[in-house]
Amino acid sequence: MVVHEHITDAVKVPHLVRLGPGVVLARFETIKVYSALAAVRTLLERGVVRPGQTLVDSSSGIYATSLALACHRYGMRCHIVASTTVDAAVRAQLEVLGATVDPMPPSDSLELDQRARVARVRELLATHPDAHWMRQYHDGVHYHGYREFADLVRVELGTDGLTVVGGVGSGASTGGVTGYLRETDPAVRLVGLQPFGSVTFGSEDFHDPEAIIAGIGSSIVFDNVHHELYDEVHWVDFRHAMAGAVALLRGHAVFAGLSTGAAYLVGSWLSRRDPDRTHLVIGADTGHRYVEKVFARHREAPDPADLAPRQIGALSELSMPWSALAWNRRRHTPPTPTPV
Repeated sequence: MVVHEHITDAVKVPHLVRLGPGVVLARFETIKVYSALAAVRTLLERGVVRPGQTLVDSSSGIYATSLALACHRYGMRCHIVASTTVDAAVRAQLEVLGATVDPMPPSDSLELDQRARVARVRELLATHPDAHWMRQYHDGVHYHGYREFADLVRVELGTDGLTVVGGVGSGASTGGVTGYLRETDPAVRLVGLQPFGSVTFGSEDFHDPEAIIAGIGSSIVFDNVHHELYDEVHWVDFRHAMAGAVALLRGHAVFAGLSTGAAYLVGSWLSRRDPDRTHLVIGADTGHRYVEKVFARHREAPDPADLAPRQIGALSELSMPWSALAWNRRRHTPPTPTPV
C-alpha cells in the first residue's frame, strides 16, 4: 500500500474495471486532477506564475474541484467563475478548500452561461491584473498531465487493438491520453462523444429538449480540441446518455456521470461490432451531481440493448437522438469562432 503525501496523488489515479470481454472502464473521481496538477506545476516551473498567486478559471464542475485541489497542493489562491451546473455540494467543497466562488445567474442556455463566464473572467482580470487565467479550454499546458495516465494504460492494458472512448469536452483528456499513447502505437483509435448543440464537431444547429450534457460539448470554440486526433465521433442526446449511466450502475454497480454513461453506451455498442478490440471507456467523474436529473428518473431510462446509432457519411446527415460518423482524423474549423 502506498502512503500519499497529498490527496491529489490518490484522487487522480483511476480504477480500471472490466465491464465485459472487450470493455474496460477507467473510472475517475475527477479526471481533470491530472490536468490541473500538471498545468499548475508546469506554470510554476516556467516562472509564469509564482507561489501564492491567484489562479482564475471558469468551470461547469469537475475542473473547478481539480483546480482548487491543485491550488491547495501548491500553495496558490483559487478563484472559480462557476457555471449554473455547479451545485451547492461542489460550491461548499470549493469554499472549504479556500477557493473564491463567483456563481453565474441561472440560465437555460449553455451558450449564454459560457459567454457570461468568459465575460466575468475578463472583468476580474481587468480589476486584478496580478491574477492568472488558466484557460483550460485553450492553453495546451492542460494536455501535459495525461502522459501519466497514458503510461498507466500502456502498462495495464497495452495498446494493441486499443480504442479510447470518451467525451471531447475541452479536448485535453481524450486528446491528451490518445496523443501520448500514439507516440508508441499510432494505431490506437479515438472515439469522441458530443452532445447535440455543440459547436465543436458541427451539431450547433440542434437542440436537445432536455439538456446539453455538461463537460463533453461547447457552444464556443475550444482551441484545445484537435479534431485530427479523432477516428470516429458519436453524438448522443440526454436520454441515451441517461440510459448508459443507469445501465452502468444497474449492471456493474458503477455510479458515474452522464459523460461516462454516454461513453459506456457507445463503447458497448462498438465492442459488439468489433469484439477483438479493447475499448477503454473514460469515466470522468462520479454520478453525484446527476442524482436528481438522471438517477432519480431511472425508470424512464431506455434499455441500451434496444439502442443503436444512425451511421452517417457526412455532417449534413446528422440527426438526433444518436448519430455516428467516421471522422478519420481530419481537421475541422467550427463555423463561427468566438474570441474568448
